[in-house]
Amino acid sequence: MDVGTSHPEVVVVGSLNMDDVVPVAQLPGPGETLLGGEVHESVGGKGANQAIAAARLGRTVACVGLVGADSAGAAIRGRLRDEGVAVEAIGTDGHARTGKAYVFVESAGENTIVVSPGANGLLGAEQVYAAREMLSRASAVIVQMEIPDEAIAEAIRLAGGTVILNPAPARPVPAKILRQVDVLVPNRSELGVLTGEDEPHTVARAGELALRVTDPGAVAVTLGERGALLIRDGAPVHVPAAEVPVVDSTGAGDTFCGALADALVRGEDLPAAVEWAVRASAYAVSAVGAQSAMPFRAQLCEPRTRASCA
Repeated sequence: MDVGTSHPEVVVVGSLNMDDVVPVAQLPGPGETLLGGEVHESVGGKGANQAIAAARLGRTVACVGLVGADSAGAAIRGRLRDEGVAVEAIGTDGHARTGKAYVFVESAGENTIVVSPGANGLLGAEQVYAAREMLSRASAVIVQMEIPDEAIAEAIRLAGGTVILNPAPARPVPAKILRQVDVLVPNRSELGVLTGEDEPHTVARAGELALRVTDPGAVAVTLGERGALLIRDGAPVHVPAAEVPVVDSTGAGDTFCGALADALVRGEDLPAAVEWAVRASAYAVSAVGAQSAMPFRAQLCEPRTRASCA
């Protein structure tokens, strides 16, 4: 069955999870048992996070995904609706549980995440194809890799606007897929996987590796507290981040992707869009949970930067 007739500016094809976030003194090592703090449960998944990030910044957004016929699936739909995200293209699988993520956050804000895909792992090309009208009309389509390869390939094939691919969780991406991507957004560890090298620990090394990824139109490497590195036409541009207190880095990369789509839909060029995305993602680390501190547009449009928010 075809899905809807709405024409959102941004369509996000991706995962929908319930997150259990546990604060810990330090991240556990192999075989180690730790006592953690109070569990914080929230709606997450890279698809939901990126959709909400773009919606809070003022875009009209729809999400394509799959949940189970359970209370978690209902809660995810409700949360997305509350955030202004269209959910007509989110299907239900009666034989699978909604995806679940277990997030451990240490005191400096770094995290370790384990995802149980559940229904996300059953999202197929057929369901993505049912959303072909909105995908073809959207100004930007965001895809990540917590869903099967066939769904990723179909979403990118049907996209009529700018294609943003966040290659997370990290795994090799076929060149035929990368050639259809306008902006690839890996973090440092994902860049290492894409190039078959160790994770880069300096901006210069990240630039060296990103220059090897030549199939997409551009590569924007997220560097955490160091901002981002844009590679386009063989030229690197480093966009530093403001120094902010880090409570939980979960969702910062997803905020970056949503903000990048927002800026590109508004007609910003790619360097300006990356600057906007770096600024937005800095807000996202100031509270526990992937979505707790995702900024609304007004928070980024301070008087001294009003011109960039026109």
